[in-house]
Amino acid sequence: MSSSGGALMATPDPMAWLPALITLEQHCGDWPTFLNAIYTAFRRDFITSKPTFPGKRVALKRHPVREGKEATFWHMISEGKAEDERTPDFRRCERIAWPRAMIDELSAVLSGTGRVCCWVQLRKQAKRILIAPSDFSYVVILDDRGDYVLPWTAYSITYSHQRDKLSREWTDAQARQKAGAAPWEDGPVTPATHGS
Repeated sequence: MSSSGGALMATPDPMAWLPALITLEQHCGDWPTFLNAIYTAFRRDFITSKPTFPGKRVALKRHPVREGKEATFWHMISEGKAEDERTPDFRRCERIAWPRAMIDELSAVLSGTGRVCCWVQLRKQAKRILIAPSDFSYVVILDDRGDYVLPWTAYSITYSHQRDKLSREWTDAQARQKAGAAPWEDGPVTPATHGS
């Protein structure tokens, strides 16, 4: 909230345009039903139809398939260092419909009307494309494979120091971006300070 002439004005929510959360509570606390609901949303957004990414095809990391679900799905809804030891993260699960919306928003970024920030970063020698809302409270990470991109992961940013770090990375990337170039085109990249 901000004050203007004594009246309180609401600060616009940079996330309000994103799809509604899908919660465990909406599914009576039943994990199998909830898992089916979030996988249905993922399938709709990444398999039945595909996000649009300017100039590149969007693919998926399908293997290893577990419980009939693609590796990208499991990576987007869970956390942990070792792939076979990752555990579900309910914040990630609830926001499973957000990555598609944020990827699709990149076309608007090119016209200067986008509601997301986008920049390139090197993570362990991989070129990663980061997409975040203006408050940097959530991030979608794509792995750039040249002629296509893979949705890699997506998660909420809970600590203000992490949000500040992403904001600085984006600001630095903007300063290096060539005039008229898309944020994800080849050029200088920001080295990561941690892996994904």
